Amino acid sequence: MCTSLPPAAYQDPGTDDAQEPRSSRPKAFPPAPEPLPVPVMDNHTHLDFPDGKAPVGIAAALDAAAAVGVQGSVQVGCDLESSRFTVQAVDLDRRLLGAVALHPNDAPRYAARGQLEEALAEIEQLAAHPRIRAIGETGLDYYRTEGQGLAHQRHSFRRHIDIAKRLDLTLQIHDRDAHDDVVQVLREEGAPARVVFHCFSGDEDLARTCNQEGWWMSFAGTLTFRNAANLRAALAVADPNLVLVETDAPFLTPHPHRGRPNASYMVPYTVRAMAELTGTDLAGLCAGIADNTVRAYGSWD
Repeated sequence: MCTSLPPAAYQDPGTDDAQEPRSSRPKAFPPAPEPLPVPVMDNHTHLDFPDGKAPVGIAAALDAAAAVGVQGSVQVGCDLESSRFTVQAVDLDRRLLGAVALHPNDAPRYAARGQLEEALAEIEQLAAHPRIRAIGETGLDYYRTEGQGLAHQRHSFRRHIDIAKRLDLTLQIHDRDAHDDVVQVLREEGAPARVVFHCFSGDEDLARTCNQEGWWMSFAGTLTFRNAANLRAALAVADPNLVLVETDAPFLTPHPHRGRPNASYMVPYTVRAMAELTGTDLAGLCAGIADNTVRAYGSWD
């Protein structure tokens, strides 16, 4: 566990070095944004991935988020270690719900060690915890995996879909450069009742498919990037009842702090961009996102 720090650990007025590689970028957290008028939830974060100049504990991270109108988060596992952490974390603070899975880029590594099925069995056991509400993040990633690894990814994805359906849990999709194949696998296997495209990275066509299928689209700080015209076009046609927000912290910090560490307290930057892009009343958008998030994951109470 990280050592808890006060929310003030996030207050730093440093400059943005968006183009620096992650290994050399500034490690100070950006300043807190103006609070949202209606609280929302960050439906995808990684509290076990430290990325600041000092570690920040679970309570401090959630306190800082609550101070700006982010009343809860979904802590997401990517492998066995982080999924075990997730189960521990949701017991420590009721402002957290959890998701557990093997990331598509990790599935081939477990397979190479002959441990994929054993790891999937443990994911299913961890998912039985009542505050684990999703299987994720799982899916396909054609950016970092190729060759035989893709076959292991697809097998792992199908197995995660099966677990989500049998346990009646939401499925959190990781989709990188694989939109058509992700949709194809979901249709072949039969999608779970609730599907979230984490860090939505598609275009208008994928957004329309999600509208048709009733799949949630979760927008992250990438929406605010200058080169993200496809995401802004997708948001413009997305069914408002299927729109969520996330950080994917500590990654994908929104403009104007791109390149610096991210955390759930940064959600308001993305929500305000969503309101501006869609011409939507900010309070109304926040209320809609909060309602959508509860429909996707259940109550935090």
